[in-house]
Amino acid sequence: MVLDVLEIMKRIPHRYPFLLVDRILEMDTDNLTIKGLKNVTANEEFFQGHFPGHPIMPGVLIVEGIAQCLGVLVMDNAGEKVPYFAAIENVKFKAPVRPGDQLIYEVKVDKIRRNIVKATGVAKVDDKIVTEVAFTFTIMDK
Repeated sequence: MVLDVLEIMKRIPHRYPFLLVDRILEMDTDNLTIKGLKNVTANEEFFQGHFPGHPIMPGVLIVEGIAQCLGVLVMDNAGEKVPYFAAIENVKFKAPVRPGDQLIYEVKVDKIRRNIVKATGVAKVDDKIVTEVAFTFTIMDK
């Protein structure tokens, strides 16, 4: 299943400038996996200050993009619910992400129990892992 940005915005509450997923490339609701894409452009607001003359995408935003993909996967038909981080673990930043890069997010749900979701994910540029993370979030009422 491929989703464009309009379909993504129907599933998660994030909006510009904090929507960090441009497209869902693959989504498997049976195996609870998802693959998303973010085109990193030079005009992103965070590049103005991170870092002038040496633009690097902040790692926390890469982790957020991975989590937003997970949200797209698990928030379908969630109604008035919102996903909140409960834990972020084992984060590794392996390479910087720069303007012109295309981030590919890959996320797999490890466990869902009631309103708690545990998952692992990676972000890749040119098939090389630049970030990996394990996280837990809880789905709650707005």
